[in-house]
This record gives sequence, C-alpha cells and structure tokens, in this order.
Amino acid sequence: MEKRLTPQQRYAKKNIKQFKIDCVINTESDIIKQLESVPNKAGYIKQLIRADIAAHADEE
Repeated sequence: MEKRLTPQQRYAKKNIKQFKIDCVINTESDIIKQLESVPNKAGYIKQLIRADIAAHADEE
C-alpha cells in the first residue's frame, strides 16, 4: 500500500525544486567559510544569482 502524502509534501512535490552542491573542504574552503558566515544561505545564493542575471541582462 502506498503511503499518502501530507498536504505539505504534495505542495513541495508540485512547487519546489531543490539543488545540492558539494564543496571540497581542501580546495573550496573559501566558499564553505563564506556560506557558514551568512545566516540565510538560500537567500544569499539567490541574491548572488539574481545579481548575475541582472548583470548579464544588459548584454542581451
């Protein structure tokens, strides 16, 4: 018998896309240190991506 999804699980399955990155401790410690220093990692990464999108929008 298949387990029923909760409303939260149904919403997540339909509306959320998740990405995962691996960072090598020895060679990417600068990235790890920076991410550990910010309280909202997802918000920080999204802000950087949006700034990059805006910078490249001028090129088109």
